[in-house]
Amino acid sequence: MLHMFWQTTRFRIDLSSPKVMGIVNVTPDSFSDGGRHDSAFKALRHCEQLLRDGADILDIGGESTRPGSPAVPLAEELARVLPLVREAVKLQMPISVDTYKPEVMQAVLDVGADIINDVWALRQPGAVEVIVAHPTCGVCLMHMHRDPQTMQSAPMSGVVLPQVVQFLTDAASQLRSRGVDAERLVLDPGIGFGKTVAQNFSLLAGQGALLATGYPVLAGWSRKSSLGAVTQHQGAVPEPADRKAASVAAALLAVDRGARVVRVHDVRETVQALQVWQAMQASALTA
Repeated sequence: MLHMFWQTTRFRIDLSSPKVMGIVNVTPDSFSDGGRHDSAFKALRHCEQLLRDGADILDIGGESTRPGSPAVPLAEELARVLPLVREAVKLQMPISVDTYKPEVMQAVLDVGADIINDVWALRQPGAVEVIVAHPTCGVCLMHMHRDPQTMQSAPMSGVVLPQVVQFLTDAASQLRSRGVDAERLVLDPGIGFGKTVAQNFSLLAGQGALLATGYPVLAGWSRKSSLGAVTQHQGAVPEPADRKAASVAAALLAVDRGARVVRVHDVRETVQALQVWQAMQASALTA
């Protein structure tokens, strides 16, 4: 049975209604908004704006994981992320940090971060130990094929859904065997991380198989290249910032298929779309 709470460092997030995770990239090179929030001051103002727009969770990242992106040295990622996390935790909202480095995980948890969102699903040496040692932090385990440098040059082969479900089930089971409570875990199929356009949409269509594991699903479709691929017109692919409508549609489809958290750039538009969806759901119950 799907559990409906996400236990994090400071908050037990009620997932009975879908939650919107706003993206805060403190990077110069993210695929959609690189360089826009590349100082702690600008990024904090962006955090505050996302909260006004209706975000339920903020996800702070200091290293781009777009296809082909280079790895960022540890000291540089810490310099980008730590000053912002120290201030963001004062906003009294759940703060997630998008990182795969155990040293960054430990540093942000030490200053009060609530969630570790790891595209590597804690496969880096020492990452599992950081999570196991923390009593309550939330974790998002994501599936990624290969690594950001090579994932799109050689995407997955075959039917991807059972592979993704098995990988994430195994990652969650490893943590459970080490004493991490199930309510701390959320799973992300990793849209765009080493999958073809068709494979990404097959994950959306078959999302119920991931829900059947008993863990809530986080969906991250926002502005992804697969949305550009299916919305191109006369050979012109819309730029990431011009994929808002497609991103909102994908988030809504993911929620309608059971996702409990959607990770998005366009918070206000996604919140409004979900309000319409929720009104319809409420009306259906009383019809």
